[in-house]
Amino acid sequence: MTAGVVRIALVAGEASGDLLASQLIEAIRGRLPQAVFFGIGGPRMLGKGFDAWYPLEKLAVRGYAEVLRHFREIVAIRRGLRRRLLADPPDVFIGVDAPDFNLGLERALKRRGVTTVHYVSPSIWAWRGERIHKIGAAVSRVLALFPFEPAIYERQGIPVSYVGHPLADMLPLADARDATRELLGFPEHQAIFALLPGSRQSELQYMADTFIETARRIHDAIPDAAFLVPLATRETRSMFEAARQRCAAEDLPLRLLFGHAHQAMMAADVVLVASGTATLEAALLKRPMVIVYKMAPFSAWLMRRIGGYLPYVGLPNVLAGRFVVPEFIQDDATPANLAQAVVNLYADRGVRAALQTLFHSLHLQLRQNAADKAAQAVIGCLPVAVREHAGPAAG
Repeated sequence: MTAGVVRIALVAGEASGDLLASQLIEAIRGRLPQAVFFGIGGPRMLGKGFDAWYPLEKLAVRGYAEVLRHFREIVAIRRGLRRRLLADPPDVFIGVDAPDFNLGLERALKRRGVTTVHYVSPSIWAWRGERIHKIGAAVSRVLALFPFEPAIYERQGIPVSYVGHPLADMLPLADARDATRELLGFPEHQAIFALLPGSRQSELQYMADTFIETARRIHDAIPDAAFLVPLATRETRSMFEAARQRCAAEDLPLRLLFGHAHQAMMAADVVLVASGTATLEAALLKRPMVIVYKMAPFSAWLMRRIGGYLPYVGLPNVLAGRFVVPEFIQDDATPANLAQAVVNLYADRGVRAALQTLFHSLHLQLRQNAADKAAQAVIGCLPVAVREHAGPAAG
C-alpha cells in the first residue's frame, strides 16, 4: 500500500447506487483526503475521481428474464473483479445496493480478512427473508436507509448503522409546486399529471404503451389535463416516442422531458410512477401517486412463486406500514384501472392533503445527513492503524 493512501473499493449496480456512492465518496474524502476509490461505478462516481474498472451499465439489468440474458457476462465481471481484489485487497470494500452481485463478492473478501460494508439493506423485510444469514456471513456492517431496518439486523447480531436516505437530504422540505409550474409555463389551476414509466429500456418495453393508454383515458375524463413525461436517456425517449406513434397518441398533450423528473413531479397534481426509487422521490416531493409495475411474464411468474412477506411493493406503503397509495402490478396494471385510480385521487382533495402531510413526516424521519453518517460508519470500520496512517484529516 502506498504510504498515506486509504484504498476503498466500491461496486454500484445502477443509477441510484451511482448517486449514493458519489455522495459517499465526497463525504469520505472530506475526512480522508488520501483515499482512492475504484471498482464498478457510473458517471457521478467518475465525476468524484472514481477509477471505474467496469462501467455500471454492465450490471444495470432488472428482472429474472433480463438477468438471465446477461448472466454469463455478469458472472465473468464478478469473477474478474474478485480475482483482482483478492490479489491486491482494499482497506475496505463497499457494496452499494445490487445484493445479488455484491453479497457473493463480499463473502469472498470477508473470508480473506477484508472489511466489507453493504450500503442499502437488501429488502429482506419484503421477501427472501432467509437471505439475512447470507448477509451476516458476507458483511462487516450494513448501512440501512430506513428506520425500521436496524432492529431486523440487531436481532441476528449483524452490525448495522441507520444513516437515513440521501434523497431526503437532497430534496426540499417545502412544497415548490407553484414555482415549478410557473417555471414550466403552466397555470396554477390546470390539471397536471407526471408519468414516470421507468428509467430502464426493459421497463419502457413493458410499460410505455400502458402509460400512454392510461393518459388517453385520463384526458377523456379531464379534458384540460396535461402530462409531463421525464425520460432518463435518448434510448428511453425514443422508445416512448415509438409507443406514442404505435398508440396513435400524437394529439395527446404529452410533454416529453430529458431528465427533470423532480420538476415534473413537483409540478404535478398526481404522479403515475413505476415502482422503484422514483416512488420515494415522489413521496419526498409530497406528491400523491399511483404505483404501477409490469415486467417480463417469466419474471413475474417467478416472483409469484417465490412469494413475499408484505402485501405492498411501493416504498411509500412500506414506510407507512400500510396502503397509503394504490398499487397495480402486472395483470392488474391496465389502463382502465390506472386511469380510474389517478382520476379518483385527483378529485379527492382531502386525500391528497392527508398524503402530503404524511409524506412530510416521512421526509423528516429520513432526513439524517446520510452521506455524512455513512462516511463516519465506513471510517469507523477501518483498522485503527489505517486511519492513523492516513493522517490527521481522518478525524
